[in-house]
Amino acid sequence: MTWSLLAHEPETGAFAVAVTTYALAVGASCPFLRRGVGAVSTQSITNRYLGPATLDAMERGLAPAAALEAALAGDGGRGLRQVHALDAKGRTAAHTGQNCVDWCGSLTGEGWSLAGNMLSGPATLIATRDAFLAHAALPLPERMLRALQAGETAGGDRRGRQSAAIQLVTDEDFPDLDLRVDDHQAPLDELERLLRLWRRDREPMLRRAPRRANPSGDTDMAAMEAAWAAKGLDLHFRR
Repeated sequence: MTWSLLAHEPETGAFAVAVTTYALAVGASCPFLRRGVGAVSTQSITNRYLGPATLDAMERGLAPAAALEAALAGDGGRGLRQVHALDAKGRTAAHTGQNCVDWCGSLTGEGWSLAGNMLSGPATLIATRDAFLAHAALPLPERMLRALQAGETAGGDRRGRQSAAIQLVTDEDFPDLDLRVDDHQAPLDELERLLRLWRRDREPMLRRAPRRANPSGDTDMAAMEAAWAAKGLDLHFRR
């Protein structure tokens, strides 16, 4: 039903998940991230418990393959599951249950992982991989989106298109980037539009927001209002 791309950027410590499917609100069920630990996507007949369980196991020091095995050990529906994982060392692992719907499979490399099921064919993952590797100069979110767009062009989900999401975490306890398209005729195109808006409107604010290095964030209202005024915004708070 779904295909997803996991990636790790060792230079920044970022982990990211990009995913798309013909189903409602994929961003609410498949991607899981944890600062300093890794990334997971759990899909097919999704068991959301597998995401945190796999991250917990990797945080304890297990490699992705062992972490997936530990997470799946108590799942009586493991034959229905597809789940893949990536850790801070760039190691990857993927599980595709024997009852997942064709075409289903995975591709992995150091620092990235791809998995999909109910796809038009293996060309979807191959095109996604090739585009991801070919656009290494792009920022990670744009690079991952470009990769999914290439997979869509190569066939994508054999049922059609409906939702997409991208999440990215660096050194905070919550994602820096968390964009979701829950129901759209062209979800990847809409996700691209939202990513452009995030770059313009949200990303510049992250350095001033509360964060681990500065838990209160910027609190100088005079400076904030001056910045808003410079943009032509008339936003004043009562004091």
